Amino acid sequence: MAKQKTRGEQDLEDFDLVFKALAHESRRNILVVLLSRGGSMTAGDIVKRFPFSWPTMTRHLKQLEQAGLISVDKISREQHYTLKKDRLLGIVNNWLKWFDNKQ
Repeated sequence: MAKQKTRGEQDLEDFDLVFKALAHESRRNILVVLLSRGGSMTAGDIVKRFPFSWPTMTRHLKQLEQAGLISVDKISREQHYTLKKDRLLGIVNNWLKWFDNKQ
């Protein structure tokens, strides 16, 4: 039976996923573009704004999705990506709380 993670262990895993996703400038820029365009865009609309190939964009979007920073919904034949701003703010605020509480 797998050992259940403590809250601290889960927090650290979440921090790793999010901060790895944010480590790449292009992924940070994708989040900014999503925010500036109302929080949701199709994959085609996103890729038009960057000098990436489809495979590169797909990798970036997948990493952001795995970190929980965006969600994807298939509507008809298009993939729609939505910024999960609450997740981003929650992780960042939780990270900062660690430093407040760990004096």
